[in-house]
Amino acid sequence: MPTMYNITLKQGASPEQIDKAKEIAKSQGGTIKHEFTLIKGFTVEFPNEAVHTLQTDDHIHVEQDGEARTQHGRPPLSASTLFTSANFTLSLLPIRLAHRIQALRNLPFIVVSNPHISRIYNNYVHSLSTLLPYQERQINTLEEEIQFTEVMADLVQTHADTIPILARGFLECRKYISPVDVTGFLDEHLRARIGTRLIAEQHIALHLSSQPHCNGYDPYAQDGSSTSIGVIDTALRPAEIIRQCESFVSEICELKYGVRPTVTINGQPDTRLAHVPTHLEYILTELLKNAFRATVESGKEREPIEVTIAAAPDPDSSPPESTHLDPAKASSQEDSTTTTTPPGVTIRIRDQGGGISPKNINNIWAYSFTTFSDEEMLDLSNGNADALNAISGASGESSSLAGLGYGLPLGRAYAEHFGGSIKVQSLWGWGTDVYLKLMGLGKM
Repeated sequence: MPTMYNITLKQGASPEQIDKAKEIAKSQGGTIKHEFTLIKGFTVEFPNEAVHTLQTDDHIHVEQDGEARTQHGRPPLSASTLFTSANFTLSLLPIRLAHRIQALRNLPFIVVSNPHISRIYNNYVHSLSTLLPYQERQINTLEEEIQFTEVMADLVQTHADTIPILARGFLECRKYISPVDVTGFLDEHLRARIGTRLIAEQHIALHLSSQPHCNGYDPYAQDGSSTSIGVIDTALRPAEIIRQCESFVSEICELKYGVRPTVTINGQPDTRLAHVPTHLEYILTELLKNAFRATVESGKEREPIEVTIAAAPDPDSSPPESTHLDPAKASSQEDSTTTTTPPGVTIRIRDQGGGISPKNINNIWAYSFTTFSDEEMLDLSNGNADALNAISGASGESSSLAGLGYGLPLGRAYAEHFGGSIKVQSLWGWGTDVYLKLMGLGKM
């Protein structure tokens, strides 16, 4: 299966070095797909992982397209490791931002001229221009690292509302671009955005949890008892996230409908895994929101929404016993395999809200597909979202997205970013089962 790679060269690389990198890529069977003008680099497609020669050149950085890695160990980090994290982040973000700028430029002119989409384009150009000066040097001092982290924080804040703004822009441009083209663009754009945002937030979190430059009390410092490594919680309990999302969605649901369905959790509620909490919060908020709405509008608000948690067995260990994963108790057991988190978790959300109609089931993964009426869509496009549609998701994803048809496809993008999935099984006339599969981020 062909694989896309981003090839970037150092800021001072000569045109001859760029041409040489292209020739090496072509000689290894690669095909040049994109060339960038704002930064020195290009995208190449290889039939297999044949980039070893390129990776040995000190002037060249090779990154698999869509890849978002986290490393550097458990906080607090030393100053030198923090510099490494900053330079690693800097090596990845410019090429990712350049990709997004190029993708926006490839849209029809009348679409890019829309004020909402034009605003996003200008945000990406501004962020890239802010980062480019840092590519000319390495970050080697605490002052430079602090300044760079402030730039990262500003970048994250600048792009916090990217998705709802894009949603409104494409809603206004429905006459000028087909739903298929919208879905194709957004699927690529939003998946890439997840990785880009994760890279930036990971360094910010590592910076705040290390703070080697601060004297005295530091509220972000970790004493060794924390289970977090940056934005990743290595002992995340999905059941706790489910309850948090349930509480939030229940209050909004009661505000709109006057009732709130109950949620029961069964299976293995004490299961833990290494994952990004904000990603799981967004996914579960969207799935519970859909289940609540379907349950109430079908008149089945007295029927509980059933959530089942099942931990995947570790293929490297013996079959698990029918006990809950509890790290506090596991340390006292002789079998060391019980101290590790499972390789993955499956969460089933079952409601009796009548299911999804056959005419809609094939469209649920399309961006901008919604069951809201035209009047409600008009209100949303004008910013008049009601209480239920004011649900905000994780990582700055505002839920003015609710009703705009972004919940399920964006939730699936979050799940698939680390190898998970979302599957929907509808029994029309009865209810819906949604299977959320999460892959743990290794044994940490």
